[in-house]
Amino acid sequence: MNLLFVSSEVAPFSQTGGLGDVCGALPIALAQRGHRVVVVSPAYGRANDHLAWDTGVTARFWLFGEQHDVRYRVYRPQDNLAFVLIDSLCFRRSGIYGDSNGVYGDNLMRFALLCRAALEVPRRVEALADGRLGDEFVLHAHDWHAALAPLYLRAHYHPVGLYTRCRSVLTVHNAAHQGRYAASEFGGLDLSPRHMETTLWGDTLAALKTGLVSADHVTAVSPSFARDLRTPEGGFGLDAILRRVPLTGILNGIDTTLWDPASDKHVPQAYSLHDMAGKAACKAALQRELGLPVRPEVPLFALVSRLDGQKGVDSVLRLAPWILEQDLQFVALGSGASTLQNGLKGMEARAPHRARAIIGFDVPLSHRIYAGADFLLVPSLFEPCGLTQLYAMRYGAIPVVRATGGLRDSVRPWGPVSHDGTGWLYDEPDQLGQAMFWAFRTWWDHPSSIHQLRVNGMSQDWSWGPAAERYEAVYQG
Repeated sequence: MNLLFVSSEVAPFSQTGGLGDVCGALPIALAQRGHRVVVVSPAYGRANDHLAWDTGVTARFWLFGEQHDVRYRVYRPQDNLAFVLIDSLCFRRSGIYGDSNGVYGDNLMRFALLCRAALEVPRRVEALADGRLGDEFVLHAHDWHAALAPLYLRAHYHPVGLYTRCRSVLTVHNAAHQGRYAASEFGGLDLSPRHMETTLWGDTLAALKTGLVSADHVTAVSPSFARDLRTPEGGFGLDAILRRVPLTGILNGIDTTLWDPASDKHVPQAYSLHDMAGKAACKAALQRELGLPVRPEVPLFALVSRLDGQKGVDSVLRLAPWILEQDLQFVALGSGASTLQNGLKGMEARAPHRARAIIGFDVPLSHRIYAGADFLLVPSLFEPCGLTQLYAMRYGAIPVVRATGGLRDSVRPWGPVSHDGTGWLYDEPDQLGQAMFWAFRTWWDHPSSIHQLRVNGMSQDWSWGPAAERYEAVYQG
């Protein structure tokens, strides 16, 4: 198959979270299965010019009363896989979605331009070793930033006999972000008035809703998230639409070559499922790096997270007095809301011998934390898929997670009799303390269970192969 991905971010060129991971790794897995894959994303800040070459191909689009010129740059890691970066003035800024002053006010225009420019790639840009993607492909759009692409496909190309055999798929990574704007913004989108009803949701223009009703199929990034989206409680106001459209939940994978404790260049000592001796060395090295006492006998709990309301970090802060009284160590890495950052730094200030808070986004350090931690906390209020729990299990850190979305699908509850399961799950936000207590007691009272939990987690296949196979079925209709 020919596949055209459109996403606002794609690793290694741009990334703020899981969206970039998925759109960098899933195309590789699909290309390895023999498909021709082109991934289109903006060229932000020109930081990646050394990776992508200028094709010399340009295009011009009229949006929001202004002319926008784009150039197409290409990075081709293998013959049947290419990343096409859209170079335009509106993308050459310090941030992807905003800066220190807030979210960019023209994001609707910027991502409409991405969608329009992406749909020209199959017929204009010789991105692959054997030429252009061609006129017959599956368009795979991701989140609200690319959700106008299925409508543009129907509105601009089908009426003139182009791309008439193309299917479109929209993947919802986070339904909380819907690309909602004033209805008056419709006039800038280069669409006929007959399409206005498609773009409106209530009295606002809603990009995500537009994609949901325009795509041939919708996917969500885990089966539980797909089910939640069809409920009033979990649908973010879109549940009625999502009950009407074809919807499939597919759990994300991870890049198991990049996230592999046996070969990870970021960790001080390699280890594997069959030889875990190096994990203890990684724990000691992490304790030294962060200035904590080197104590192999105490459990080390970690939190690696974006710091915002969705992630449930405030439930950790409410437990801080109990956590800091226990004979354990706690390490947090993340950035975001200042109140949450200050709360985590406050834990460190109150008990510097037990707690560390590192504010920032540090990928190499996150690898070392997964390698050195005994437990990973994922207290999300909602979590469409989640990747940190997958990284943790890959590195033998035992997840303690709230049973929501992809966390529920990927972590199996520990059975002390059956010795089955990969971690601890809890239902309500205020039950995190109970789950931590059981993990803590198991550490001290049943060390053989801790070993079995590590083995169970590291034995799971979190590669992209199973997910790629499920996406193939969706693409084929």
